[in-house]
This record gives sequence, structure tokens and C-alpha cells, in this order.
Amino acid sequence: MKTENMGGMDMSCMMESIERYQLPAKDCALPLLSKFLGYAIIVSSVFLKVPQIWVIVKNKSIKGLSVASFELEVAGFTIALAYCLFRQLPFSAYGEIVFILAQSIVCLALIYYYSPKLGPSVWVKTALYCAVAPMLLGGNLDANLFEALYACQHGIFFFSRIPQIIENFNTKSTGQLSFMTNFMSLGGCLVRTFTSIQENAPLSMLIGCLLGLLTNGVVCAQILAYAPPSAKVEAEKKVKKVE
Repeated sequence: MKTENMGGMDMSCMMESIERYQLPAKDCALPLLSKFLGYAIIVSSVFLKVPQIWVIVKNKSIKGLSVASFELEVAGFTIALAYCLFRQLPFSAYGEIVFILAQSIVCLALIYYYSPKLGPSVWVKTALYCAVAPMLLGGNLDANLFEALYACQHGIFFFSRIPQIIENFNTKSTGQLSFMTNFMSLGGCLVRTFTSIQENAPLSMLIGCLLGLLTNGVVCAQILAYAPPSAKVEAEKKVKKVE
């Protein structure tokens, strides 16, 4: 039978099983499921931070948001995208990073806009990012340096959540944090852990997914714990609706 491909997925084994009225074998089903989930994450990532952007714009406030968390997040996603491009991984293994990075930059720009007290340091950070990011994304680094940088990227993502977690704990509030954005991030980390295993991604990528599960889980738990009674009920309804 001629191999059938759809979106980079080899469908031949699946088609053969259907023709024989049999369930597909595990070795056939799991890689296809991994590819499907990978593309599903990419599609959903287009809207991942839209709720957070909407909350900031609607309220014209960044109360409760950690500037350092959002800055480190942009740096982490930039390094992650640069590494995936450098390793020439399939788009299904990292495509969501493209959209999440773009939305993270928008979130950070809004935070800067609604934080006039940040001062000239904002312009210095912006100029530095604009100078370094193209070099990283272009792959203009030694391979060993890229590996070391990507290893540090996991620490960047981990510590990008710490300031926000501490802020939430100290104020017993999550301010303008969007529950939907953080809940979707948690689900994305869970699915990406599975796809990383199936795609034989580097161990460092798998470790990053597991750290993401931990930190996003803590933030989601804080949003539920510190939300006002009415908001808490609404958040729980959203979780049940997604399930």
C-alpha cells in the first residue's frame, strides 16, 4: 500500500488497520496520537495568552503581576525557540512556542505601558533583547554553547514563575492573572510531556516540561485558593467545562 501522509503523519498503518477492521497497534497509534496532540497544542497556543492580554487591557491594570516573571518568560521562550530551530526538530514538537513567544511579548509590552514608574531601564532591556534575539534565532552560536544555554533556559522558566508565586503568596491574591491562560498552560505542559517522549526529544526538553507542570500547577492552585468566592465558583465552572 502506498504510504499516506497528512501533516507529516504516516497514516499507512492506521489505514491498513481500518481496512482489516482491527484496532491499530500500539506502535502505530501512539506516534499518530503524539503528532495529533502536538498540532492541537499549536492551534490552541494561538489563543493561550489572549485571556491574559484581555484582562490587562480591560482593567488597564497590572496589579498583582510580577514584571520579572514576564521578562524571564520572554527570555525563556526566545531561547527555547532558538534551540528547537537549531536542532531542526519537527514543527509539531515546538510550533506553539512561536505563538506563545509573540503573545508573551505583547503581554510584557502592556505591562511596560501600564508601569510608567519602571523608568529608562525598560528601554535598555528592550534594546538588549532586540540585539540578542536575532542572533539566537539565526543559530549563530556554537553547538555546545547552545546546549548550555538551553539547559539554563529550564532554570529561567522555573525562576520566572517564582516571583509570581511569591507575589501571590505574600498578597494572598493573584491580581490580574488570568485563570484560563494558566490552566491552558498547565494542560499544554502535560500534553507536551507526552509528545516529547514520543518524538524522542532531548532529555533536557522533557525536564523542562516537567518543571513547567510543577510551576504552572502551583500558580493554578493559588488562583483557585486566593480567588474571591464568586470568582472561585466561576473558575471551577470553567475547569469542568474544559473537562
